[in-house]
Parts: sequence; C-alpha cells; structure tokens
Amino acid sequence: MNSELSHIQANINSLIEMNEEEWTYYSAMFRVKEFKKKEILLEVNDICSNIFFVNKGLLRIYFIEKNGDESTIYFSQENDFAVDYDSFLNQTPSNYTIEAMEDSQVVFMSNKMVVEGYNKLRNGEKLGRLLAEKYFLIFSKKIQNIYTKTPFERYLLMNEQFPNIRQRVPQHYIASYLNISSVHLSRLINKKL
Repeated sequence: MNSELSHIQANINSLIEMNEEEWTYYSAMFRVKEFKKKEILLEVNDICSNIFFVNKGLLRIYFIEKNGDESTIYFSQENDFAVDYDSFLNQTPSNYTIEAMEDSQVVFMSNKMVVEGYNKLRNGEKLGRLLAEKYFLIFSKKIQNIYTKTPFERYLLMNEQFPNIRQRVPQHYIASYLNISSVHLSRLINKKL
C-alpha cells in the first residue's frame, strides 16, 4: 500500500509539514479503491463522507439541472482531490455526482479521518483549511470565468488547467464544463486549429 499512498503523501507534504510518526498514524486510515470507467463514486442525494484523491485516472464532478441536463463543474485528474465539500463538511445530501471517466485508482480520506487529523496532527487544521480554500477557489474562479470570460477564453483556460482533456473526455462533457453547446465547442476547436 505504501506505493499507492506515495502521491497523496507528496501532495499533503506540499501543503503541511508532517513528521514520520504522524504520517504512519494518518496513513493507516487511508483506503485505496479501483473504479471502472463510468462507475459512480458519489451519487446525488447521498452524503459525501469521503474526500477522494486521484492516484490515476480521471473523475468528473457534475450536477443535474432542472431540465435533466448534466452540468460538469470540475475534472479531477491525477494528483488532485474531488469532493462535494458542502455535503462533506455538513454531512448533508450531496447536490453533485462524482463519476470515473476512466479506470481510476482513488485514495479515500473519510470525514472521521479529517476530523481526527484536526485533533491529532500538529498541522491538521491547516490541512483542512487549505483543502477547503482550494475548493472555494475552484468554484469561485469557475463562476467568475462564466461571467467575465468569452467561451474561447474559457476554452483556452481549460486546456491550461486540464492538459489533454480533449483526448480523455467526450466532447459533450467538455462543452458542459465550458457552459456552451457541443456545436459551439466544435466551432471553438476549429477556430483554435
């Protein structure tokens, strides 16, 4: 399991200082699970009881609009986290679905584990705060970009943030992420080429 945790250890170490004793204690609580493409990690209305860290693969976070359309909020790729933070913190039903877009290996951080980290790790509260801040910034930038950037500018930003995403995700999910139609996305791709 140690090699399965090397990426999350490096990621956590980039956020907080953790000594070997703390890592040994904390790492014993991680769970690692494999998911097949299209498998659901979190269903809408379920309580999000885990933060998911992507070792390999790709996850999509989305919600269902009133008209039944899916709106993609975020893609979590290797060395990134995925969570419905509101549901996770408040232990309330999720508004989002998290789905594997590829065969994926995911490390689970349970709600209990995060709370224990607050209490038992020297920098546990800092880790929780930094993860929350990361998600606040993701959602804040996404909303801001929808209202202040052109679709083409959003397309260019997406390609910077998610290199090779067009080879990994069907076009209609990318259009959904950009908040445009698939036809509009085709025009943007042709414009860029």
